[in-house]
Amino acid sequence: MEGETSWVSHCNYNFSSKIVEFDSFSELNDENDKEVAAVSVDLILPDDLLERILAYLPIASIFRAGCVCKRWHEIVKSKRFLWNSSHVLSQKPWYFMFTSSDEPVGYAYDPILRKWYGIELPCIETSSWFIASSCGLVCFMDNDSRSELYICNPVTKCYKGLNEPPGPKFSDYSALAVSLNQLSHSYMISIVKSKQVPGNFFQWDLSIHLYDSATMTWVTTLTEILTGWRAGDESVICDGVLYFLIYSTGGGAPENRHGLITYNLRNRSPHGLLMRSFIPVPCSLTCGRLMNLKEKLIMVGGIGRQDRPDIIKGIGIWVLKGTQWQEIARMPHKYFQGFGEFDDVFASSGTDDLIYIQSYGAPALLVFDVNHKQWKWSQKCPVAKRFPLQLFTGFCFEPRLEIAP
Repeated sequence: MEGETSWVSHCNYNFSSKIVEFDSFSELNDENDKEVAAVSVDLILPDDLLERILAYLPIASIFRAGCVCKRWHEIVKSKRFLWNSSHVLSQKPWYFMFTSSDEPVGYAYDPILRKWYGIELPCIETSSWFIASSCGLVCFMDNDSRSELYICNPVTKCYKGLNEPPGPKFSDYSALAVSLNQLSHSYMISIVKSKQVPGNFFQWDLSIHLYDSATMTWVTTLTEILTGWRAGDESVICDGVLYFLIYSTGGGAPENRHGLITYNLRNRSPHGLLMRSFIPVPCSLTCGRLMNLKEKLIMVGGIGRQDRPDIIKGIGIWVLKGTQWQEIARMPHKYFQGFGEFDDVFASSGTDDLIYIQSYGAPALLVFDVNHKQWKWSQKCPVAKRFPLQLFTGFCFEPRLEIAP
């Protein structure tokens, strides 16, 4: 690709004998190399001070620093450096954009350096797989049998496969979520499965399955039949609570097409009480996207027209406080128009203090900074739309070196 420079990391992170490691990482749209006057810091800086300096670099720069010399390479792969890098200012979340619907190829956007990087994702076979992320880990689940699961760090390329989850092998709908404990580095994965009761469109079997990395086992914590509602593919874990969207199967008013269910993972609700946690959405939505921003539940939703609730007229962002939604932003109309033709459903994910929004029909990527209430387009994606039906999608993740599955 024109304007592309490539560089490879050779960091071998020996986290576990069961973890497979990959080495590939290429930077796009980098400036040409320029001659600069350099002073060798090797002559004046001790290892501990050099480690602290390197730990403050953006992730991409750390990988490049590891290629400078043998000393720097040994520093950036050391356990002490990983500990230092985890205690400095956190990296801004990246967004990986899939540019093909048949193959899991794409590019990751770094909002700090405002650059795109070519990253080869391990495990995943197509962009239609279920994807969930938390604190540097990304979980992938296949979209066919829902039985292939992998957990990986997309930056270091370390991954491992997980046991097949329990429950219906071929559910009609599934929602995947993952949550990492930053102190113990253990993680929990949840899958909400929904399957239509044979011969009854209004009744749906719902089951919740949890995986604990500490015990490496699955448990089915709840099975229940919902009437008039079904689960979908949106779920997230915030502060020990599993949230997932449910969808009306007919018979309700337009404003009741979506709803939110909460399930406390610590005090797991007994059978038959799930619908008591029902929280209505703030307005008629064309779609909703759930995300965890600093242990707060955020929803990005397409706002439907009053006369045609299935037609999108704008995009809103809400935070859940107790059982009430509070609107924190609404996309300005100029940005909404900037996507061009915008479908009633779209891709959106976020973490920390950034939210990414993307239309399925184009590679344009919009970033919203929750802290500063600021909207900004990303740098132009290096891939342009080649044919009318080409689709784009993506997911957000934190680039971290010290986290391993």
